[in-house]
Amino acid sequence: MTLLTERYAPQITGVLSCWDRILLFGTLPKICFAEGMTSYLYERKIRIFDYPKFAEPFRNTLRENAERLAAENGMEIEFLRKRNVRKEDRVKAVLAKRGDHPGLVCILSAMEACSTYKPWHNKNTGKTYLLPDDGKCLHYYFYFIDEDLGLGYVRVPTWLPCRLQVYFNGHGWLASVMRKRKIDFQLIDNAFVEIADWERAQQIANGLEIKRLHHRLDEMARRFCPIHRDFGVAYHWSVDQCEYATDVVFRRQADLAAIYGNLTRTAIHTVKPDNIATFLGRKLSTQYEGEMGNRFNIRIEGTRIKHTMGPVSLKLYDKFGLILRIETTVNDLTFFKHYREVEHRNGTKETKWASMQKTIYSLPALREILEAANRRYLEFLSAIEDPRNGRDKLDKLSQTVQNEGRTYPGFNLFDADDEALFSAIARGEFNISGMQNKTLRRFLPDKNSGQMSRLLKRLRVHGLIKKVGHTYKYYLTRFGKTVITTGLKLRELVIIPQLSLNGAV
Repeated sequence: MTLLTERYAPQITGVLSCWDRILLFGTLPKICFAEGMTSYLYERKIRIFDYPKFAEPFRNTLRENAERLAAENGMEIEFLRKRNVRKEDRVKAVLAKRGDHPGLVCILSAMEACSTYKPWHNKNTGKTYLLPDDGKCLHYYFYFIDEDLGLGYVRVPTWLPCRLQVYFNGHGWLASVMRKRKIDFQLIDNAFVEIADWERAQQIANGLEIKRLHHRLDEMARRFCPIHRDFGVAYHWSVDQCEYATDVVFRRQADLAAIYGNLTRTAIHTVKPDNIATFLGRKLSTQYEGEMGNRFNIRIEGTRIKHTMGPVSLKLYDKFGLILRIETTVNDLTFFKHYREVEHRNGTKETKWASMQKTIYSLPALREILEAANRRYLEFLSAIEDPRNGRDKLDKLSQTVQNEGRTYPGFNLFDADDEALFSAIARGEFNISGMQNKTLRRFLPDKNSGQMSRLLKRLRVHGLIKKVGHTYKYYLTRFGKTVITTGLKLRELVIIPQLSLNGAV
């Protein structure tokens, strides 16, 4: 639960965090790199410059397989000649006629760019090998409704190394599971507006079985790209892009409309680079400073706010004026680190913090990271959503406190020293790894160790921070997070703008 969901519980139907868009890639280990394909050809005594001739029969096999599947399912392969044709619109038109029962929906084809190799002879070394190259070939899009995954597609290029692309939507997968378990729901587009049992739905959403997913992907490869048998290996599945969404579903559009304006204004004006790093569980580094920013867009569904940090983005928008969606999109899983087993080249293993691998088996760990990012973002915005919410807490903040015979004065947001202190302890890295006397002094260089100790004590007796037992680390309390973020944002969004408008006397 967050501040917002607690405050508006009577107006909220339910809250659900679930995978949304998942895009996977399948590669054949032996030939997915030019070096591997070169070795494969040499092992079979095939001339490198005969590579096009070697690849051609596989192209013909894939075409024949697509034509056979079309004939078996009583459909024709539709070739898309224009680039601006939306495949999703063609699929929706087919679904409107055939219904949503499991099976092959349609087969589309198009000439598109693909990865390939070109023969090369190095005159300096006298060696002949393959180099990576970009080409163009016929691609098949097999759209399906799977009993487990729901609606999705497999994209099959007809030229080696035949790198597969598989797409499905996590909300469609969840809908398929809930149908089997007799849980009533209403799904519009890719969003649930009603679920009979939200808590049970969340438990299901958290339990995507990766081994079962792996099995389904292997079945699709055998069906839509049978040439992998000729290489004696199975496809290796990795994550190319995925989205994880947290939906807060309101009972009435008017309930969301009443608070949405404040939320978007907060996101536009107050979310800074270090805040984005905090949401994503990262420390702000110079590596991403040039790749971070906020974008504000008006969409048909409503207003969308997008924050970016390298290959990751956080979005806030409303769907149908009824759902507040926070969504994190990842284009490179290695952006995140987690505690996992690492195998070194010498064969030894150790468990340590390391970059996340792109394999589909990283999805459970990634889900936890993205769910936490969505929650942090929503909590940050919730603190300012209703300015009246922090009034009593700000009053408590400013009062003098007696503790063990000593007097500790309150804090004043209009005092430059207090504002600098609050800005420092609210930094992203402290929210994740805690703060210490010496780390805080980096951002408050005019304070010595003794002065900082007294400030930490003052923050503790006012209930703004708490100490981790038997350590010298401090974290913001829930009260501290609420009052500091609310106070700083009120100052920036409300007080200072109003004073500037009423400026000169």
